[in-house]
Amino acid sequence: MPANPVLWNLSDRGVATVTLNRPEVNNAYDGALIQGVLAAMDDLGKKPLRVVVLKGNGRHFQAGADLKWINSVRPGSPAENEAASRATFEAVQRLNTLPVPTVALVQGGCFGGGTGVISACDIVIAADNAMFSITEVRWGLTAAIIIPQLCDAIGVRQVRRYALTGERFGAEEARRIGLVHEVVKLAELDAAGDKVVEQLLANAPEALTETKRLAMESSFGGMAVDDAAYARLVRLHSAKRQTAEAAEGLASFAEKRAGQWSAKA
Repeated sequence: MPANPVLWNLSDRGVATVTLNRPEVNNAYDGALIQGVLAAMDDLGKKPLRVVVLKGNGRHFQAGADLKWINSVRPGSPAENEAASRATFEAVQRLNTLPVPTVALVQGGCFGGGTGVISACDIVIAADNAMFSITEVRWGLTAAIIIPQLCDAIGVRQVRRYALTGERFGAEEARRIGLVHEVVKLAELDAAGDKVVEQLLANAPEALTETKRLAMESSFGGMAVDDAAYARLVRLHSAKRQTAEAAEGLASFAEKRAGQWSAKA
């Protein structure tokens, strides 16, 4: 039996730990992991919840999309591709709009959709070995469904650099641009997370919820799932997956070569 792609537990103080659990592929997301995140949010929504801590099992936090899964989705109908993009967007947005504080603990690689996931968390602590990249353009794809969260986290100016270059950058640069709040030694990552959780638990729960809600009201990433802007991002994300450019990008990944891009007419 395959392992559950998302694990969670809840302490008697209302602190949930949600763990991405596909270490064999660096926690790259596929349909099962996306549904696992949504199911965890559903289950936790029924519990007396105070804080959610998000972690990745293994050497890396989250390596973005599982490109083998992306390739399996591509030949489907436009409606099937939109459904995959919609579920991905909703998983990130459920994290983004949880009415309790969320804390992400990041080690190793955090690429593509992983950067959107941490942008949707309230507090992000990175180990000093963490590496980041908004990778989609390298594979002929776009980061459409995480652009709102990224713009909230690091601002349009930084998105215009890092989402266009696809370059990797380290934990200190991630802290400088606002993608993470704190950088600690890898061995101290859990302890740093525990410290922040204690600070959050010392505060009034309803005041925390209202403060987060008010902050989200001014947030580009706080759009509701029925917004026209949300629907447009899902369409753009799914349609790009089915283009010839995406086919070439994904082939270049599989064949471990540079993409062969045509000049724009």
